[in-house]
Amino acid sequence: MGETPHAAATTSLIVVGASALVGMVGHLRAGRVRLIWGLVFGLVGIGGSFLGSMSSQAIPGNVLLLAFSGLILVAAWRLHRCPAETPCHAAQHSSARTDIQADAAPASTHGPDSARSTRSPDHAKTAMGTVVRVVIAGTVVGFLTGFFGVGGGFVVVPALVLALGYQMPVAVGTSLLVIAISSAEGLFFHLSSGAVDWAVAIPFTAAGIAGVLLGDAIAARAPAARLTAWFVWLMLAVAIYTAAQSVMAA
Repeated sequence: MGETPHAAATTSLIVVGASALVGMVGHLRAGRVRLIWGLVFGLVGIGGSFLGSMSSQAIPGNVLLLAFSGLILVAAWRLHRCPAETPCHAAQHSSARTDIQADAAPASTHGPDSARSTRSPDHAKTAMGTVVRVVIAGTVVGFLTGFFGVGGGFVVVPALVLALGYQMPVAVGTSLLVIAISSAEGLFFHLSSGAVDWAVAIPFTAAGIAGVLLGDAIAARAPAARLTAWFVWLMLAVAIYTAAQSVMAA
């Protein structure tokens, strides 16, 4: 569209952030967004993103692209070897539903002693382990996003699946929340140093929202295993394209 690199970066943050926010609504209604962990994941990535940006300044762009393609290939291989639907995932979701129902039950039904009994040391240990994994994964994803200058679902979705054990539909829905947060953070800094060309931003945003709504409709009907397979093939295509771009830029 003939925009300067800075204007293009600002426009992309608006397009991606608005599309992710709108797309998240459908996933949220379907129960495919982990709000608390998504918020924590997105917020702890700020520090990692800053460190990644500082670390990458002395590395040539074509080297970064080639390294990113390698990272995508490794993530695609790990996703391919990680089943999208396993008894372990089913047990996790069953346990989560039980915990939610127990917390939502009236105190008069169970009494204070019963409420305390549902919060066993094992539950506390599991919750603490989840917090640690979310903080580590969020920081690593933020670092990779800042280091390579490329983020979005290609980094967030594999992290949610591999590090937190989310099924693909849940990882996709939660990733939209993380992407919306990251876009808002970046947009805050970009808007202070330049104006937005709304003649470009508005139609691109409208097209992005239309695309994400179509994606929501497909995701609601596709099995988790099929979504994982599609995502793996998409990652392979992106890795090959990125590697080719890095070689051409060398």
